[in-house]
Amino acid sequence: MASTPPYSFVDEQQALDDAVAVLASSPSVGVDTEADSRHHYPEKVCLLQLSDGARTYLVDTLAGLDYGALGELFLDRAVQKVLHGADFDLRGLHRDFGFTFANCYDTSIAARFAGIERFGLASLLEEVLDVRIPKDQRLRRADWSRRPLENDALSYAASDVTHLPELRSVLHGRVRELGRELWVAEECERLTEVRYTPPDPDTAWLSVKGSHVLDGRGLAVLKALHDFREAEALRLDRPPAYVLPAQALVYLAAHRTAPIEDVPGMSATLVRRYGRGIRAAVKAGTSSPPLQRPRPPQPLFPRLTREEAARFTRLKRWRAGLGVDLGVDPSILWPMRSLERLARAPGSLDAECASVEVRAWQRERFAGLLRRELEG
Repeated sequence: MASTPPYSFVDEQQALDDAVAVLASSPSVGVDTEADSRHHYPEKVCLLQLSDGARTYLVDTLAGLDYGALGELFLDRAVQKVLHGADFDLRGLHRDFGFTFANCYDTSIAARFAGIERFGLASLLEEVLDVRIPKDQRLRRADWSRRPLENDALSYAASDVTHLPELRSVLHGRVRELGRELWVAEECERLTEVRYTPPDPDTAWLSVKGSHVLDGRGLAVLKALHDFREAEALRLDRPPAYVLPAQALVYLAAHRTAPIEDVPGMSATLVRRYGRGIRAAVKAGTSSPPLQRPRPPQPLFPRLTREEAARFTRLKRWRAGLGVDLGVDPSILWPMRSLERLARAPGSLDAECASVEVRAWQRERFAGLLRRELEG
């Protein structure tokens, strides 16, 4: 187990400004966040961890400071921001502070291109750096919005970011030796385009798992239940699942006359707290006009013909073989949806190479091989 990394807890303006000044002179800075999605709704970033490997700062993002200097740091191309599984952190920081990033490096992306199969952060640190960090389930479920934070929680948060610059250095060396440096660079450059997009309140209910089995009347009830749950979650500042589990939403929409006490996922406590509102939502949805799912924005393709299906199988086998030869997950080598389109129209490779789904490195490295496969 790695020893507790040294860190500074930053909850005052001068300390924040000093930390940013120090980090701005570093070639790379690890970035991580902790949020409170298990305890509050909507979630928010509660802690921002920053480290150049030698100095680690835990920034209290609930302290009401002026965080503008952080935005400048994140956009400074001279400082590479190192993250692991960057999408969540980038979206949260954009949502809460409007931050956007330049010059990012995602160690989970680099690990995949290096052929490492277990690329969770704890597994990766152990395999690559022989560093073991604590993964206490209690701390993973902690309410990061509570103050003061306990020392073990702060140590836990620091351990996630302290080793990122060194991890990046080792992984970068590996992908460079494999000739995949530009592959990783292109994938990481795309991270600078990540933005938070709020869900559309008029259609969010359609994303409830299992809703595809409902008829028009069931969809109307589902929407009423979803609206009730959303309003209660916002009123109580609690995650929606604490008000009404997703499985209960769909069950109630499909079994509108069932006693709510018998609904899967409904505890006696939930019935007592929200039973009246749930019954009212079911009644309102039942009396509303049936709803229909909007048509997909793109027309659905017909089923593959026998010839197309055989070609698709051959293309998938080709991609899988590449993955074996290169020692990487084949899914990163060429988009599956592109292969399906090529199975239908094998002469459309040039159009596929120009699509946004196909990366420049994929086109340069594999388009020639793919063309020969299609012509074979």
